[in-house]
Amino acid sequence: MMRRRKAHWYSSFALALCWLHALQGVANGGEQLQQLSRQVAAAQQVFWARFYQERTGTFADYLSSYAPGKELAHLPTAEEVSRQYPNPCGYGTGMEDGLILGGAMLSLLVDQYAVTQDRSLHDQAKSVFEGIQKCATVHGVPGFLARNVCAEDQRSVYINSSRDQYTHAVHGLWRYYRSPLADESTKQSIANQLAAVADRMIEFVRPENGYDFCRADGERCPLGICRMWNVQPHEAARLPMIYAAAWDATGDETYRALWRKYLPDAVVQSANPDRNMPAYAMLQMQCSLELLYELEPDENQKQKLLQIMQSVAELADRRAIRISGQLASKSDEEMSMLGPDWRAAKVWINQGGYLNPQWGPYREIWSLTREVGEAALVPLMVKGSDLTDAQRDRLQTLIAETNYLHRSSCGIVYHLAAYWKALFRAQVSE
Repeated sequence: MMRRRKAHWYSSFALALCWLHALQGVANGGEQLQQLSRQVAAAQQVFWARFYQERTGTFADYLSSYAPGKELAHLPTAEEVSRQYPNPCGYGTGMEDGLILGGAMLSLLVDQYAVTQDRSLHDQAKSVFEGIQKCATVHGVPGFLARNVCAEDQRSVYINSSRDQYTHAVHGLWRYYRSPLADESTKQSIANQLAAVADRMIEFVRPENGYDFCRADGERCPLGICRMWNVQPHEAARLPMIYAAAWDATGDETYRALWRKYLPDAVVQSANPDRNMPAYAMLQMQCSLELLYELEPDENQKQKLLQIMQSVAELADRRAIRISGQLASKSDEEMSMLGPDWRAAKVWINQGGYLNPQWGPYREIWSLTREVGEAALVPLMVKGSDLTDAQRDRLQTLIAETNYLHRSSCGIVYHLAAYWKALFRAQVSE
């Protein structure tokens, strides 16, 4: 399977070379263009071959080995997950962000297909969708989106999700739904799933419940990460985003009414986000705003959403400069660090009653890899945006100088997402 995918990737890059000239910004950069495309091919091969779990259709957060077949040996066993060890979120285990990664990958594939028209991407997108579908259904709780599914038994899940997981999953499903990659049967499945998520919000996200969509067992989340309203500014658009996506896919007026109910306050709250929020928060905020912007029928509200997205893009660009500087100070040896076996963690932190194993020095390496890609991607999500010379140079340098064969952080998916989004923007502007 992986050999077949690799061959398709190279055909994709051949189709994309004309747009690479727009990204490169030079007339005689053929050799550099080929190098860039080889680097992206290597990154995509690594991500599919090492982070993807074919048994579940989901992705893992990090690698603990570069040896073939042992990359994900640290992942929790079915027995560990069944007793919610080490915590009900799966924090620190490599199983905590599978849904985020699935949503990000679906969005990436939509952009890649728009640039290349490579039909092999239909199968890749379908496999990612099926992984998200498994996270949504294997536990039998309608509308609950589990973070990941244990590959050992293809059934066990951690019972505490988060609004971050829902944000990326809904955004990715919605973009996939609206793309030519999804056939009619898949679109119906997506519509059903988005409706189930919206129905869970209707049932649980109420004042008397603290606006919490709750864990799979129906209990309130003690960490506050499942609260969908009365949240921070960068999170305010998440709830109307879910209702808007469900309405767009189903046409159900119930979801439309809720979208219109929550939108005005969400727009006001979103206008003043924390200027020091991390890149992942900027990206998730942009995901919710992008969906709302595309569906907004009122031109006044649409303009307000666009202005907020532009402001978030400016914040992300400044953060990208800072993170790129931090990354430049690290050696390749440091950036090649592998993730730990969490069971042997020397430090454990109690968060709301959840014991969370700490990764030590690896946390910085994992985060830098991720944040530099997220920060590059956020400005490109603004409709009509184009790369500045500085942004183009940073993205080229990032991709050209990253040793993807020795990177253990799932954050490389955001390098790829920024690359394909940049090519898509160049294509549209042409």
